[in-house]
Amino acid sequence: MGIDYGREIGFGVFPTPEASALERTWAVVDAAERGGLDFVGIQDHPYQRRHLDTWALMATVLARTERLRVFPDVANLPLRPPALIAKNAASLDVLSGGRFELGLGAGGFWEAIEAMGGPRRAPREAADALLEAIEVIRLLWSDRRSVRFEGEYYRLAGVKPGPAPVHDMGIWLGVLGPRLLKEVGRVADGWVPSHAYAGPERLPEMHRRIDEGAAEAGRDPASIRRVYNLWGTIGGSGTEGEPMSGPVSVWVERITGFVLESGMDTFVLGPAGESARQVELFAEEVAPAVREAVREARSRPSRSGGASRLMSDM
Repeated sequence: MGIDYGREIGFGVFPTPEASALERTWAVVDAAERGGLDFVGIQDHPYQRRHLDTWALMATVLARTERLRVFPDVANLPLRPPALIAKNAASLDVLSGGRFELGLGAGGFWEAIEAMGGPRRAPREAADALLEAIEVIRLLWSDRRSVRFEGEYYRLAGVKPGPAPVHDMGIWLGVLGPRLLKEVGRVADGWVPSHAYAGPERLPEMHRRIDEGAAEAGRDPASIRRVYNLWGTIGGSGTEGEPMSGPVSVWVERITGFVLESGMDTFVLGPAGESARQVELFAEEVAPAVREAVREARSRPSRSGGASRLMSDM
């Protein structure tokens, strides 16, 4: 039996932050806004010389749109202190009227991070620092008069929190390892893997670890958003090098399967060639068809139960 948590389906885009491609970036964002998509996710690699600063770009995306929600996909924690991440994220949420979410990663590309003045961390150290950062961020979003935190990697010494986000902002983790997957279920609000690194065949075991963490923390696994970054060409030939490519019907079939059989609920497209037309196809033809197919499938009596089906099958 497949995995379906019964969550509302979301769609978004993953535009490039390259300075030389800014016109294409705006075309992609504008197509997503016009097309009624839900999210814009922007990668965060400060050491990439071709990239604009992700947080400056996210602020500008929020300023030029009215409905899209924006998140870092995902924020580079080793180069961004969590106290400032908390302040920046809350500020963007206030300024946009509640349209910001926080994607957070433990780090990677350690040579580049170190070259830019950041720490080089072993996998366990990176995981420990990420978990500390979540605590720091949530303390600084709290309504306490003053907060303290003494960790191995981060500390707060009587900081006054504020401003707070204007909506219940999620923290979504871009992680893949067994330990941190369990922590997604225990302490996070969402999970952000990419199809290229977490293919459908790996998802059941990864969901199982997330759900174990949720159960141990007394949380409903269906409360956790599961975001899937996708790359490919809508209308492409479906070659081996682009496993997601193919006509609209293929995209609809695969994404519907990712919902009903593989437990994912939000799909963020990296449009081929930074093409606004690809975004239009995604918004006008793929997304509505997926939503309708999922609605029809869930309305059948044999598919009722959502996340409860998953837990009973494990």
